[in-house]
Amino acid sequence: MRVLAINDISCVGKCSLTVALPIISASGVTCDILPTAILSTHTGGFKGYTFRDLSEDIPAMIAHWKSLGLQYDIIISGYLGSIDQIEMVKTAKRDLLKEGGLMVVDPVMGDNGILYAHFDAKFVEEMKGLCREADVIVPNLTEACFLTGTDFAAVREGDYEAVLTKLKALCPRPSITGCDVTYTKDGKSARGTAVFYTGDDGGTRSYTTEKVEGAFHGAGDVYASALVGCLARGVHTDRAVAIAAEFTKNSIKQTAIDKTEPRYGLNSESQMLGYLQALDTAVKEG
Repeated sequence: MRVLAINDISCVGKCSLTVALPIISASGVTCDILPTAILSTHTGGFKGYTFRDLSEDIPAMIAHWKSLGLQYDIIISGYLGSIDQIEMVKTAKRDLLKEGGLMVVDPVMGDNGILYAHFDAKFVEEMKGLCREADVIVPNLTEACFLTGTDFAAVREGDYEAVLTKLKALCPRPSITGCDVTYTKDGKSARGTAVFYTGDDGGTRSYTTEKVEGAFHGAGDVYASALVGCLARGVHTDRAVAIAAEFTKNSIKQTAIDKTEPRYGLNSESQMLGYLQALDTAVKEG
């Protein structure tokens, strides 16, 4: 089983490829990388960061891999440094994804209702085209709203399924992460964070974990990487979502316990064993 992760390298602040490579590799599959940019830090919470676009290098890398006959069971794309890279990801899918392989797109564009630096409305439109090429997409709520033309400020707890339905116009198996919900825990009402997603049968489902207050950078990358690791090992979607969501929640809790400055990413390393044990159990149980 071979996975290609297309994402940036943020040298400080655990996210993107510095998260995807260790998690997917630890899941028991080969993970190759296609860097889209190199940054001194990620763009959230840091100022004065360096940014080098690698668009000029990507076509030659894809061509080289094609000449080697490399083929991937899963391709996952994340942060793209330019609009031109969207077409490059489509080329990577065409030239490198196995027939019947899985294309996963994490349409990294923004959070908390706003777009990240370097992104604009034109980028959003082009990202919609990439989502149409995908089998699975994993936007957060902000990105889901931009992709569907939904007013983020007007979205309430009862609206998540409607936004997910709109996403199905772009991709057969969309999901939305980071949805604040109210749920019952130990017989009491509590605040939670849910993933609304499309099951293997096309039905709408959700999975809720307890909410840890605060903004934690890199959580989406931890979730997407763990999800891909599970799917690559043959775990069905319902269980893969649950395992990835629990791993992400545990990593967020550990970061809060450690009082690590959130912009430096999640302390997921100490939670990796629990993730791998849950994955191993799921694989054995089939």
